[in-house]
Amino acid sequence: MKIKDSLKILMSGLFILISVTVFSQKIEYAKDVTPSRFDYGKMWTFEYAPLDYFEKTYDFRPDEAWLEHARMSALRFSSYCSASFISANGLVMTNHHCSRGEVGSVMGEGEDFDKNGFYATSLEEERKVEGLFVKQLVRIADVTQTVKEAVAKAADEQEAARIQEETLNELIAQYGEKAGWEGLEVEPVDYYSGGRFSLYGYKRYDDVRLVLIPELQLAFFGGDDDNFTYPRYNLDCTLWRIYENGKPLNTKDFYFKVNVDGVKDGEPVFVVGNPASTERYRTMAQLEFDRDYRYKILLEWLSNRKAIMETQLADNYSHDIQEMIFNFANSIKAIDGIVKGMYDPYLMGKKQAMEDLMRGKSKTVAGGNDYWQQLADTYKPLEGYSSELRFIGNSPFGGAALQLAHATYGYIEALDNETTTEADLKAMKEQILALGQELEGPYEKTYLTTLLTELQKYARSDDAYMKELLGGNTPERAAADMLKETAFSSAEGIEKMLDKKAKKLKNSKDPIIRMGQLLVPEYNKAIAAFSASAVMRNDLASKISNEVFSHYGLDIPPDATFTLRLADGVVQSYNYNGTKAPLKTTYYGLYDRNRSFDNKFPWALPERWNNAPRELMEAPLNFVSTNDIIGGNSGSPIINKKGEVVGLIFDGNIESLPGNFIYDEKVNRAVSLHAGGMIAALKYIYRADRLLKELGVE
Repeated sequence: MKIKDSLKILMSGLFILISVTVFSQKIEYAKDVTPSRFDYGKMWTFEYAPLDYFEKTYDFRPDEAWLEHARMSALRFSSYCSASFISANGLVMTNHHCSRGEVGSVMGEGEDFDKNGFYATSLEEERKVEGLFVKQLVRIADVTQTVKEAVAKAADEQEAARIQEETLNELIAQYGEKAGWEGLEVEPVDYYSGGRFSLYGYKRYDDVRLVLIPELQLAFFGGDDDNFTYPRYNLDCTLWRIYENGKPLNTKDFYFKVNVDGVKDGEPVFVVGNPASTERYRTMAQLEFDRDYRYKILLEWLSNRKAIMETQLADNYSHDIQEMIFNFANSIKAIDGIVKGMYDPYLMGKKQAMEDLMRGKSKTVAGGNDYWQQLADTYKPLEGYSSELRFIGNSPFGGAALQLAHATYGYIEALDNETTTEADLKAMKEQILALGQELEGPYEKTYLTTLLTELQKYARSDDAYMKELLGGNTPERAAADMLKETAFSSAEGIEKMLDKKAKKLKNSKDPIIRMGQLLVPEYNKAIAAFSASAVMRNDLASKISNEVFSHYGLDIPPDATFTLRLADGVVQSYNYNGTKAPLKTTYYGLYDRNRSFDNKFPWALPERWNNAPRELMEAPLNFVSTNDIIGGNSGSPIINKKGEVVGLIFDGNIESLPGNFIYDEKVNRAVSLHAGGMIAALKYIYRADRLLKELGVE
């Protein structure tokens, strides 16, 4: 909600504000706002598609044939994105940002796909990426009744969990032998925290070949500055082809035909993809913990390490480091958007109103058993362990010194353990020797200084370990002294150290060993604190989800779980920044933005994009719609009522980021590559005549 809109509502007295205090900051939530079933979103499962709602809202009731065609034409792209078939010959469409990490292995000597893109002018030139796969959801079986009947015989919750797991495993084995399920990978799916159970049968394809990928400057035009924004000007697509038995897969019965003119104001459209994860059933206590601890600390961790990697990239360019920076920058912007949503009075007021509604209707609360309060009580003790959990974990992004601290701690523990073999100790020594070589790296002092600064910032008054680590020095001075004084920076020093007995090692004054002896127990305490209540927290969260499901039933969708969903919406503009967003953008806008920034990164354009014909300039490029999407939906096709693909999902606007915990369609928008924009690029820039013919859009 914009500030001026918030002020208008406040002035008009349409709602009263209530306050809570976190970190001495006053957070005001809207009261007397109306919750909606759609606060939980519109990511519908195919087995429980809301046909009556579709008919009432869009005058459209998809039949079984439509649903099957949409399901069979859609794909999981590896383990992190979505995709779809768009021709009868196994041609697959997904995003550039889903693909760019995969193509490095098929670049030949002297080739640079980031700079120049790639187009295979024939089938023979299409390049297979080893290890890349896609999955097609071929079969769905609702096994809710079978599982629930089995679980009903359990004497307690522990036995119920065991029976549920055993029953699902038995069903997986049974269905794996059924007609139509042969050769499929069968996965169990639990929706609504046990409200519904399904089995999904996937066909996996492992021969995936690159057909076309645009230049990075077109696919990520505007870089991180434009990420999660709109208007947008991105050619974020890649074309692949699936092969089977050495030949292009025959997909004549399941692919989306391309419609280059299918985007019109108010047009109903559907996203068919695999949203990865949402947290819309989390309680207010959980969301406040996320905002004030979980996300706050994670944002600092990500931002600090991104800054280090940017220095590394400036000193020595690396495709891998650049890709990592993209990922970190994307996460930072996404999480920051979620956190801002958690400070929004209206959005948090709606969450509070929904929680109040559910608690008011709960028979368990009326009976004196308040799951919501019980869950809130489990989070309070975790607040003091959140920084250790994030900062002290054994991660390569913590630097070699931190990894060595963990490794030496583990080695000392192993020496004292009678079950440790010589082979175990040898492997540990080799790991420590390898890490020791990294201590001389040019960025190691920066990593260690960053870690000590973070720990100092969040240290409690009783954190004695920090006083010993710093020794009265600044983090920078302490880091320099530790790296200078440790014996672990040389192979000879390491060998000498590791020849000592466990007791001597444990009492060693070596800075790396002391660091391990001080930090690892603190990290273990944090792990233990979170683990101690994990079962109870998960159980209470499941019970609360069940309470919501018992009220709404299948009128609301389950949280996203990287399973195939059908998300409805309409092509629709919205107001932003004091003006109105265009329904669609064009290549004219791309060139205007390029010229406005004097052709400088990240708005620069490759040479071959200069002097573009008027036909390309006038072509649509991106558009917005109200569809409910989240990470994992990247690469999803967006289709019309005829089942034709009109666009390719690649992002959401900045206002969509709170969609992690609540869906609000007033300004939440999905951002897509217009099918007409993709085809225009194939025609006027890449001269991909064989693909245009294959797609039927010559």
